[in-house]
Amino acid sequence: MAISPGYQKQGEVSTESSPLVDRENSMSTAFSFQHFHLNLLMFLLLCSNGLSSNDYDGEGHALIELLRDLNDSHNRIKDWNINLVSPCFSWSHVTCRNGNVISLSLASNGFSGTLPPSITKLKFLVSLDLQNNELSGALPDYLSSMSNLQNLNLANNSFNGPIPAAWGQLYNLKHLVMRGNHLTGTVPNSLINITGLKELDLSSNDLTGGIPLQLFSIPTYNFSGTHLACGNGFQQPCVSSSSVPAVSSRRPKLQVVITGASCGAFLLLLVGAIVTYQCNYSRKLKHDQFFDVEGDVERNISLGQLRRFSWREIQIATDNFSENNIIGQGGFGKVYKGYLSDNTKVAVKRLTDYHNPGGEAAFLREVQLISVAVHRNLLRLIGFCITSSERILVYPFMQNLSVAYRLRDLKPGEKALDWPMRRRIAFGAAHGLEYLHEHCDPKIIHRDLKAANILLDDNFEPVLGDFGLAKLVDTKLTHITTQVRGTMGHIAPEYLSTGKSSEKTDVFGYGITLLELVTGQRAIDFSRLEEEEDVLLLDHIKKLLREKRLGDIVDGNMKTYDPKEVETILQVALLCTQSSPEERPKMAEVITMLKGVGLAERWAEWEQLEEVRNQQFSLMSRQFMWAEDSTHDQEAIQLSQAR
Repeated sequence: MAISPGYQKQGEVSTESSPLVDRENSMSTAFSFQHFHLNLLMFLLLCSNGLSSNDYDGEGHALIELLRDLNDSHNRIKDWNINLVSPCFSWSHVTCRNGNVISLSLASNGFSGTLPPSITKLKFLVSLDLQNNELSGALPDYLSSMSNLQNLNLANNSFNGPIPAAWGQLYNLKHLVMRGNHLTGTVPNSLINITGLKELDLSSNDLTGGIPLQLFSIPTYNFSGTHLACGNGFQQPCVSSSSVPAVSSRRPKLQVVITGASCGAFLLLLVGAIVTYQCNYSRKLKHDQFFDVEGDVERNISLGQLRRFSWREIQIATDNFSENNIIGQGGFGKVYKGYLSDNTKVAVKRLTDYHNPGGEAAFLREVQLISVAVHRNLLRLIGFCITSSERILVYPFMQNLSVAYRLRDLKPGEKALDWPMRRRIAFGAAHGLEYLHEHCDPKIIHRDLKAANILLDDNFEPVLGDFGLAKLVDTKLTHITTQVRGTMGHIAPEYLSTGKSSEKTDVFGYGITLLELVTGQRAIDFSRLEEEEDVLLLDHIKKLLREKRLGDIVDGNMKTYDPKEVETILQVALLCTQSSPEERPKMAEVITMLKGVGLAERWAEWEQLEEVRNQQFSLMSRQFMWAEDSTHDQEAIQLSQAR
């Protein structure tokens, strides 16, 4: 039972390379492949024992809504992608702290829309800079609910109407810049409630009336270019004395030369300091040694977005790796439930049989590769721990466990997966794989995609676990695998026969996973032998389709479902599990076909090819049956000697 980031009790299997050839290429291999696969499964049966990230809390959706209403007609913001796990990792113009958006720098982007209510969903926003755009409309009252806002710059836009009196509730505001708009009305008295205000610029607007006297005590203010009561003929100046005066463009040439030389010298010194620091840091990192010493303190060293944990922290979090905290295990090792010092619930994966010749440097390279793969449908890596004998990865704990658990291992009273959930899982897993294959450089191949490695967060959003981990373990030394890493029933034929994987091996595993979602069954189930059914789920589904027993395919635990959508998922699954990797679609094509686009044509081709395969298989079966019935009068044949 798989209830952890990418592990199941059944584990992975060891297979040797075999001369298996695509059964589409010849009739004889079509028959031998199925028997070879079944024999291998029986051998394995005899030889073997049988997390939630809350970072994605809607801020990404809020930013997408904001961008839509701001009207990015020039398409300046190209990398805001709702499929990424959080805007904090790779979105431009966004600054975060502790996983929350705190700053938006969107000046000079040609926006021509309005400021929508979705901005208030960014509850931790400290700074908002939208100056030098073409935004219009009235200033919204709802900005007053953004209690953390300290810097608000809406200068040089086309906002109109009055300044909302409710803005006086922005008690943490320090800088309010509204110059160069079309604001009218008076300056609201409520602004005096913002006692920490350090800068107020309302210049070049159509404001009228008096100015609350307390606002003249702000260190930097500017009311010029308005009809407000200040300047000549009034007691208070329109511009504070602390405001920086405009610099004359007629400075002496000597001053310009001196200034330029000073700046150049400073830049040279700065570059030299940076180069020196990097050289020293690289040399230090190269010679750093870490030892498995109990009580080792945290080093506070980070790798990108990752946290480096001390060995002692991991021991405390897992109660010294207590057996009671084991939540799963598989080919990569055991996974423990744990609690960090701030009570964050995590899943701690302790890699076993780690003997990578590259040692710590190789491990760090691979961890960094995994850490930069950030997508809403990929399991986020929190951090890692390295000692002389341990390699440990720390992930968010997935409260809803894995898809396999939700399909087959539910306890009484727990929530089962309905059809909309299963359909969302199908799309989410496809988006995650497509990101690994097409948007990571170098591309990452999962190698063991299955329902047990698809985890579910608090909102039942699917995330892929264990991606890229195959490269973290030396397959020559581990007792779990030789050349092939994966789980029987999910392994593509070409990977099983040659040990060489590609993105098309992931596509095959994804197709089997779709069948798991629809049927709720395991990829391999020997209990089907009792009913004279196929052991492999793929062959079982094909047989049911040939016999037109569609009602026997869908999971009986689903009370309602959309037959058309189920048909689409099944067709995509069978296209993904074709024997020839060249015939399988890419994950980008899979996503398109899941939406029904281009599916009919490819499905028609598959049906024609499947009919030919069935005829070949039937002919070969009759030949073998004839041979078995005709053996009693045959002469003995001298076999070749052992090779």
